[in-house]
Amino acid sequence: MTQFANVTEGLRFRVVLKPGVALGPGKADLLEAIGETRSLTAAAARFGMSYKRCWSLVRELNASFRAALVETEKGGTGGGGGARLTELGTHVLARYRQMEADAEAAIEAGVTDLRALLADETS
Repeated sequence: MTQFANVTEGLRFRVVLKPGVALGPGKADLLEAIGETRSLTAAAARFGMSYKRCWSLVRELNASFRAALVETEKGGTGGGGGARLTELGTHVLARYRQMEADAEAAIEAGVTDLRALLADETS
């Protein structure tokens, strides 16, 4: 997965749920990476992000919803630890991805039309 794959072209879908609470491609990609890697460290590394920044975003997400989206377990000298999406976290991520896909489909014809009007790169 590339970091924020939709930055270079296409829709960048961000939903402001209330003032100060937004869910967009960055947080969704982070949730997805946590779900896949079961590790905040590995998820952060995937995006070249510090562990501290990752943990800050997870705390922000957890505080914004009625229950935690991500649960963590402390490791120790013997290893262990890890992170996982909760049932609510899985639901929020799936709902966001469906909304993102629905929005992409809704604007597809318009994007195709506008791209046809772009200047040639050789001009």
